[in-house]
Amino acid sequence: MAITAKPEILPPPRGWRDKAARGVFDDEHLDILSHVLDDFLRIPGTPIRFGLDGIVGFIPGIGDILGGIASTIIIFAAFVRGVPAVTIARMVMNVAIETAVGSVPVVGNLFDIAWRANRRNYKLLEGSIADPRKHTAMSWVFFAVVGLALLAMMVLPVLLLAWVTMRLKAWLSGAPS
Repeated sequence: MAITAKPEILPPPRGWRDKAARGVFDDEHLDILSHVLDDFLRIPGTPIRFGLDGIVGFIPGIGDILGGIASTIIIFAAFVRGVPAVTIARMVMNVAIETAVGSVPVVGNLFDIAWRANRRNYKLLEGSIADPRKHTAMSWVFFAVVGLALLAMMVLPVLLLAWVTMRLKAWLSGAPS
């Protein structure tokens, strides 16, 4: 009797990235993490939602740092899954913005609650896996806008200082304005 069935050949495991992606870094766990960090509690009678990141931010000195560290889990998961580097950089920028602005007392905590960097980063991770080209282009546009804003923040004070200096010089010399 001849054997007609061929044995199934399984590919070898592809390394730690695949094992990690199937475990802690799967979609369900990351969605729950971003939900717990950013919007699992609601203020009764309002649509305002916040999470542990917003609560921990009220701890002076270390609250925003702890929130930023917790936020890196989603960024590491994106790295493990092979998300494009520019999208990972955008995710880092989201957390950096939240941590930097969040360090301002009270106003920063309100910004943390509104910005929701973890939900943003989870959506970037999902979208980047579904359509990497679209999210890579969007990330470049995001960096261009942030770069222009930073450039304006550097140039505007210099222009203002030059204008004030010229007006002061004209006033001191007695020339009409």
